[in-house]
Amino acid sequence: MFGAIWLLFGLIYILLEAGLIGALDQYPTTGNLYSFKGSLLVVSIGSFCMGLFQGCVEVLWMKAYFSKLELWKKFVFKSIFYLILIILFLSIITLVTNAILLNSNVFSQEVFDRLLNFMSEFSFWTIIIYTGIILDIALFYSVIETYLGNNVVLNYLGKYHKPIQEKRIFMFLDMKSSTTIAEQIGHERYFKLLKTYYADMTNAILETSGEVYQYVGDEIVVTWKEKRGVHNNNCIHCFIKISNAITKNKDTYITEFGLIPEFKAGFHVGEVTAGEIGIIKKDLIYTGDILNTTARIQAECNSYNSKTLISESLFDQLTEEPGYSFIKIDELLLEGKKEHIQLYDVVYD
Repeated sequence: MFGAIWLLFGLIYILLEAGLIGALDQYPTTGNLYSFKGSLLVVSIGSFCMGLFQGCVEVLWMKAYFSKLELWKKFVFKSIFYLILIILFLSIITLVTNAILLNSNVFSQEVFDRLLNFMSEFSFWTIIIYTGIILDIALFYSVIETYLGNNVVLNYLGKYHKPIQEKRIFMFLDMKSSTTIAEQIGHERYFKLLKTYYADMTNAILETSGEVYQYVGDEIVVTWKEKRGVHNNNCIHCFIKISNAITKNKDTYITEFGLIPEFKAGFHVGEVTAGEIGIIKKDLIYTGDILNTTARIQAECNSYNSKTLISESLFDQLTEEPGYSFIKIDELLLEGKKEHIQLYDVVYD
């Protein structure tokens, strides 16, 4: 999405530039040669690559490094950092463009002089301002996606304006003995525990194409579109990756909270109605028996001393893999339902 945002505004810039220059074959303020085809090629590729670069920096470094700062501080520090990159980016684009038009070397004196001439003009700084706007829009998108959830911004663009039917997999993952833990360590430390706990799940959810639907106290609800969830057993691998992440950071949990959080999960697949709801505050919700059923399946984990229970309808779509196995156990009869739901215990090696 970062690449797409930058490419979109790069194309807008190219069209505005072409309209302003008209039939001229050089930039009026600098005398540098102008070619629509050359500008289209260089700016399109350059803006898309810049977007990809910003996206990589945001996802792999910035989000984690600035995660504890207030929103306005994030914007200030990131804007300064990217401003320096923008100046370098435009300088490189200008050097490459002039080198192509002059059929010369990028490091030639003539090409370098044209860059200095361009940087001394107000037109250069108008581009800096325009590029800064693109930067802030991309940052705003990143922040909104962080607050609303992965892919939610795209979903709100109209896909769910009218309710639609779709098949989804849900995972209800709940921390064991959360009430006791909260009493032992106090509510302030418990809140910090939850923040750390959920943060450690992030990569596991993203790497398995999951979407966070809800945080309900010590419970997190993750969902997948059916095909994504069963592809390579993504839904099961999400739980495994979460377990590995918590185990990897066990020393941190013991040091800060005096415990290692344990958890259990229930999985089910079925049809839901998805759509936007609300006037003052819009939300994307899923409705259907599958959610109540998944919550009940997760609650049964305690009865069978199991970490993971899945329904037969989901089991039928998964494949056997090394590292874990499926064991058929009891049938679950939900209140008000006539049909039983066959459960399978996921046993990890």
